[in-house]
This record gives sequence, C-alpha cells and structure tokens, in this order.
Amino acid sequence: MSQPGTASVAPSTPSGSTSRFSWDWLGVVPFFLFALMFLILPTLYLMVGAFQDNEGHFTLRNLVNLFQPSILAAYWISIEVSAASAIGGAVIGFFLAYAVIAGNLPGWMRPTLMTFSGVASQFAGVPLAFAFLATLGRTGLVTALLIKYLDFNIYSTGFNLLSFWGLAITYLYFQIPLMVLIMAPAIDGLKREWREAAATMGATTWEYWRYVALPVLWPSLLGTTLLLFANAFGAIATAYALTGSLLNIVTILLFAQIRGDVLHDQNLGYALALGMILITAVSNATYLWLRQRSERWLR
Repeated sequence: MSQPGTASVAPSTPSGSTSRFSWDWLGVVPFFLFALMFLILPTLYLMVGAFQDNEGHFTLRNLVNLFQPSILAAYWISIEVSAASAIGGAVIGFFLAYAVIAGNLPGWMRPTLMTFSGVASQFAGVPLAFAFLATLGRTGLVTALLIKYLDFNIYSTGFNLLSFWGLAITYLYFQIPLMVLIMAPAIDGLKREWREAAATMGATTWEYWRYVALPVLWPSLLGTTLLLFANAFGAIATAYALTGSLLNIVTILLFAQIRGDVLHDQNLGYALALGMILITAVSNATYLWLRQRSERWLR
C-alpha cells in the first residue's frame, strides 16, 4: 500500500518484456569478420595442415621433422635476434619515454616523440631494409660520412649489416618506438605522491626506484619486452629484403618451405608456422597477464 502524498513510480520497462537486441553489436561486426577471415581461419588451416601429408592423410612426421638440426638452428637464431632487439628496444625505449614524460625536457618534445613513434613503429618491410642499406650499407650515407670526416670504417671492425647484429639493429627502428608507445601510460601512472612520500621518509632517488617505482613498473617492463620479442619473432619482410637467405631465421625458412622451389614442403612449412604460433602465443599471453598485474597499481 502506498503512503499518502507519495507518487507511485512506474517500472522502467514494460511488464513481461525481455532484453532487447542491441544494435551496438553491428559496430563490431567488421572486426569479428576481419579476425575470422585473416586470423582465426588461417590459423586453423595451418594447424590442420601441420598434421597432414601431401595426400591429406594424418601424420606426425611434420612435427618430428621440426627437430632436424637445421630447423632447430633456424628457431634458435630467430629467438636470439628477437631477444636482442627486444632487450635493446626495451632499455632504450624506456629511458627515452621517461626522459620526455617525467624529465625536465621542453613540453613540445613529448607530442613530437609520440607522433614519430606512432609512425616509426609501423615502418618495416622492404622500405625499412632499403633505408638501412642506404644509411649503414657499405656505400651508405653514414658509412661514407664516417670514412670522410673521421677516417673510420665501421666495416673494418667486423660489422656487417647483412648479419645477425645488422638485422637486430634494423629491428630496433620499430622496436624502440613501440616500447615508447606502450610504456608511456605506465610512466604516467607513477604518482607524484609516491615520490614525495619516499622523500619525506628520507629515501634517496635510488631507494625510491629500488623499492617503489621499479616494483610498480616491472610487470609493464617485462610484459612489453615479451611483446617486442613476439613482434620481432614474426617479422619476415624486413629480414628477407635485407639479408635474403644469408641469415637462416625461421620466417625465411618457412617462406622457402611453402613458396620455394628447392625446399618446397608445404606441410612442413605449416608445422614451422605452428611452432611460431605457439612461441608467440606464450609471449603474448604472458604479456597480457603481466599487464593486468601492473594495471592494479597504475589505476
């Protein structure tokens, strides 16, 4: 029974009505279609092909063949190149991001760096390989300037752009900007009150980083490094355009198995791709887990 002087409020939804279809789902339909056509279905196709022979019969021989010395060496070289570029990109990118976000640099530096990082992180493939050949190649611009003005030839030290370290340095061009883009929000999340409280209690700058800042940023740092590793591990266009078949990394070997004339074994190529998917999946899953841990502190 309603009390005198109070107005009864009608229910917000009609009696007996059910949940309505939300037209907002139409906005994400293109995303799901794109993921289905270019990610999910190709991945399933590769996984099925890895367990088939040339006649389409089930076999485990393709997976057994992955343990050949040449294939294991290709995986190992890819892991080494990816780890070197990921660690280098993480260290340089972190200090670069911290300098423009929390340092005393002019205000215009941050938007300039973030804009450049957004462009450079997507610059790869044949254009990137050509840019480094024109810059650090044997007849590149920087190589020529060093010889002319400093009488120093970087190739006399054993450096070779078409080698392991040359490819790792080339990868740094898009690894460093990616690190800057991902770490910028994490560095922004460091609260000024934390530093002030540490200083009030007599902590030095080193102690603040040792006991406050680094424990908070560590999940983001490690997770982003793993993301950089996965980013480099799956790259092929830059490596193929720069080194061709001089460096036996797994992506180039995969290309040779599927599209090549000499090492053509399509199903073995599918098994190679399956191994790469597993490695990158572990890296990305660990990154997502570490990111969730860091967000609890940076909210």
